[in-house]
Amino acid sequence: MLRGFATVSFYAADVKAARAWYEELLGIKAYYAVPTADDPAYVEFRFGDFQCELGIIDAKYASHQVTSGPAGAVIHWHVDNLEAELQHFLDHGATLQEPITERGNNTGFRTASVVDPFGNLIGMMNNPHYLEIFEGLKSA
Repeated sequence: MLRGFATVSFYAADVKAARAWYEELLGIKAYYAVPTADDPAYVEFRFGDFQCELGIIDAKYASHQVTSGPAGAVIHWHVDNLEAELQHFLDHGATLQEPITERGNNTGFRTASVVDPFGNLIGMMNNPHYLEIFEGLKSA
């Protein structure tokens, strides 16, 4: 079952410029960058009441064509069993957009995405950060 929004992924040909724009817009600094802060292929912000994640990925890593025109974002919903949920979507007529992909260095972050029969991208992921926040709310 989809459990909640985990990460919004945007793409940019110039990650450094996008990071600067979002830092100005959000009034916060990106807390994470790989491979380095000086030459990032990915940066991430956490903000809002639930510390939602906004990731900006170098467009060259996109699994779809990225243009300079308007485009949608892939919302990654946290799921407990990525393999089972991906198969569930495929069994119901979705088509694979991106197979299960490890993110980070064995940190437990894994993503996959499908296209629904109407052309919409749906992302799902295992997200340890989501679980930490959720467990904290349950014990409060």
